[in-house]
Amino acid sequence: MAKKGVHSIEIEDFNYPLPEDRIARYPVGKRETSRLLISDRQGLTEDNFFHIGRYLPEKALLVSNETKVIRARLHFKNQHGALIEVFCLEPEQGDLEGHSLVNASSPVVWKCLVGNSKRWKDGILEQEVPFVNGFIQLKAERVKKMNDHSLVSFSWDEPTTNFGQMLEYIGELPLPPYLNRKAGLDDLVSYQTVFARNQGSVAAPTAGLHFTDELVKNLEDEGFRIARLTLHVGAGTFKPVSTETIGEHAMHAERFFVSKQTIQQLLSQQGKPIIPIGTTSMRTIESLYWLGLGLSENESPSALHVNQWAPYNYENEMNPGLMLEKLLEYMHKRHLEVLSATTALMIAPGYDFKIANGLITNFHQPKSTLLLLVAALVGNRWKDAYTYALNNQFRFLSYGDSCLFFP
Repeated sequence: MAKKGVHSIEIEDFNYPLPEDRIARYPVGKRETSRLLISDRQGLTEDNFFHIGRYLPEKALLVSNETKVIRARLHFKNQHGALIEVFCLEPEQGDLEGHSLVNASSPVVWKCLVGNSKRWKDGILEQEVPFVNGFIQLKAERVKKMNDHSLVSFSWDEPTTNFGQMLEYIGELPLPPYLNRKAGLDDLVSYQTVFARNQGSVAAPTAGLHFTDELVKNLEDEGFRIARLTLHVGAGTFKPVSTETIGEHAMHAERFFVSKQTIQQLLSQQGKPIIPIGTTSMRTIESLYWLGLGLSENESPSALHVNQWAPYNYENEMNPGLMLEKLLEYMHKRHLEVLSATTALMIAPGYDFKIANGLITNFHQPKSTLLLLVAALVGNRWKDAYTYALNNQFRFLSYGDSCLFFP
C-alpha cells in the first residue's frame, strides 16, 4: 500500500471475532510456559515460549521495555460519602531528569480520569494513608477540567516521601478494562515484567510478561543480547479505533527514555537482526529514526516529539545508522546520557520499518492500533495467525499467549 493511502485504511479490515472465553483473565502458572506461535513466510509453527531461542535469528539483539506499572487508581470519598475514583495517567509536566515519572515530592499535578465526576464539583478530597510510623494526610484538588481528563493536584505532609511511594501505599494496580476484575495480590507480581525498573506506566508492556530471569540468562548464554529502554504506557493503549478510517484517529503520545548505551547497541547492530519485545519497544526504536530525521532538520525542543504521521509525510528518507549517529551527536553536544522524548507514532500498513526486523508480542484486541502495527510488519498473514490461534485454543490479550512475527 502506498504511503499516501495510509489515511484511508478502514479499521473494519482489522476486526475479528474474539469470544469472551478466549480472553485470558489470569496469567498462566509459570510465565515461560505460555504458548508461542511463530509466523514467517514459511508458515506457522507452535511451541512453548521457553524455547523461543530456537526461533530467533543468530546473534539477534532483543529490545526490552523497563517501564513499571504504577498503582494508578486512587479512591476517595467526598464529604457526603460518595466514592470518587481518580485514575492517574501522567504528570502534567513529565519528569525529564530520570526514567521514572513519580519521583517528585509534594505537591504534584497529574492528568487524571475521574470516576463519579459529578459528585466532585469542587473542594479538596482527603484521606489518611497508613505509613511507616503513623499516617500521612493525602489531599487531592481538581484544578482544571479538560475535554478528556482533569488536572488534579496532589499534596501530602511528608516531605521525604515522593509520589511513587504514596501510590505504593494507597493506590490500586490498574488492570486492563477487558479483564473485568480488580487487581489481587498476585497481580502485583504477575502484571510486572522481569525487566520493570522505572515507574510510570498504567499498563504493562505485556510481551515482556513471558520472560523470567532464568530465560533471560539462557538467551544471553546462547549469544543473544538485550538492549533496554523505557516507554511509559498510557491508557490510550486500550483505546480502540472508533473512526471508520485510521486517518481520523488521534494517536496518544507516550514518553520514552533511551540511554546512549542502547542507541550505541542499536547502531552496532545495523544490518543484523533487531527484535523488539513488544509493541512499546517497537514504537520506541522506530521513533528513534524519526527523531534523528527531525533533528537533522531542526534541533529545537519541538523536534523531540514524533508526530503520528511523520513516516508518511517525509519524501526523502535517510540511512537508519546515520539517524542513530545524529541522536548520539545531539546527546554528546548537550552532555546527555539519556534521551527523553515523546512519540505518537502510528505504525500501520504501508509503514517502512527502519530498525526492527521482527516482533515478539501478544494477541491484540480487534480494531486496535496494536493490531495495525502487527499488520504493518506481516501484512495479511496476521489473519492466518489469529485464525490459527482462535481455532487452537490460544489465550488472548494481556495475560494471554505470545507470537513471534517475522516480515
